[in-house]
Amino acid sequence: MSVRDAADHGCRKGMVEGIFRDEYGRCVATLIRSLGDIDLAEEAVQDAFVLALTRWPQEGTPPNPGGWITTTARNRAIDRLRREATRGERHSQAQLLRAADEPEPMGPVSDDRLRLIFTCCHPALSDDAQVALTLRLLGGLQTPEIARAFLVPEPTMAQRIVRAKRKIAAAGIPYRIPSEVELPDRLRAVTAVVYLVFNEGYAASSGDSLVRGELCVEAIRLARLLVELMPDEPEVSGLLALLLLTDARRGARTDTDGRLVRLAEQDRSRWDRRLIAEGHALVRACLRRNQPGPYQLQAAINAVHTDAATAADTDWQQILRLYDQLLAQVPTPVVALNRAVALAEVQGAEAALAVLEPLELTGYHLFHAARAELLQRLGRSSEAVAAYDTALAVTTNAAERAFLRRQRSLIDNAQPGSS
Repeated sequence: MSVRDAADHGCRKGMVEGIFRDEYGRCVATLIRSLGDIDLAEEAVQDAFVLALTRWPQEGTPPNPGGWITTTARNRAIDRLRREATRGERHSQAQLLRAADEPEPMGPVSDDRLRLIFTCCHPALSDDAQVALTLRLLGGLQTPEIARAFLVPEPTMAQRIVRAKRKIAAAGIPYRIPSEVELPDRLRAVTAVVYLVFNEGYAASSGDSLVRGELCVEAIRLARLLVELMPDEPEVSGLLALLLLTDARRGARTDTDGRLVRLAEQDRSRWDRRLIAEGHALVRACLRRNQPGPYQLQAAINAVHTDAATAADTDWQQILRLYDQLLAQVPTPVVALNRAVALAEVQGAEAALAVLEPLELTGYHLFHAARAELLQRLGRSSEAVAAYDTALAVTTNAAERAFLRRQRSLIDNAQPGSS
């Protein structure tokens, strides 16, 4: 293969991978509804994408790639069912063939991906299983990424997803559109999915780039649809506000070389003021409702950050009070870690370190990075270096690893006798 051929092949592969990220969830959702089998739907869609890698370079990319994938995947799934079917199953197969061509009633949720999220978040499954399975089926996150989002080992998450699929099959849980009255019961898991999709986009758990912009955009799109669908749910508005205010800073999180830039050092002129204004308006509307929830409180924290003209102007006292409220509602180690960062700005590094040390977050690189920074502030250089080394050992994103190495080198360069 020539260099040009190799480059062309790489471009074609990249194009198909991009379509995979954009269309996988919708295609799987369509097939699950017509086939009623998660594994079969996933395998058929994956087979269709493999076929696309072979055909599209010769035949050209179809005008509607997602439609091509869905049709091809459905045909391959039906062919497989025909081959494996016994004579007694012929009637069922005929029903399947008819159902595949019949339009399905939309119900209250018309967007394909949002429908998939609501459908998968079935109350018969545990909250973690609902979220993990939906993230897997959406295609934006793979099992290792989901495991890192939940701070559990990859085999544990893989088993959790497998068990969720088995429970659905064994219990005969129908993959149908939930009715309007069922939507509120599934809302907590649905918002968690959208939030985790955004998080993976804003701070990618692996790869060379810090940000996966397409996931941020998709999560915000889904959050907007949720607000349209459930305008009277304050936590939905809070979620959208949180995503907008966080995403407003995305352009300033890296420099021109793709290196991570911390909040305090960001060029605030690069923040998206349109998103900030929209996010602030949503936060004010949430405050008027006076029904604070976790997403609303996180949005309020981000509103305080984005309201400061400079890092020095940040109202850390207000942020700490908001974290106190958030920790009371969501008493998790990650929230406690974030509160400790705010506490350091109000009461100093020693007070923050005392709160941070007991937290059980040994596999979370941000815990070790925060601990390293606090130790560095206290002049405990050797301990700070060790903490940075631990953070590096559990970080798989190249941009974050480069940042941690730079921070560690600042300590080495400050040591007596360093050149």
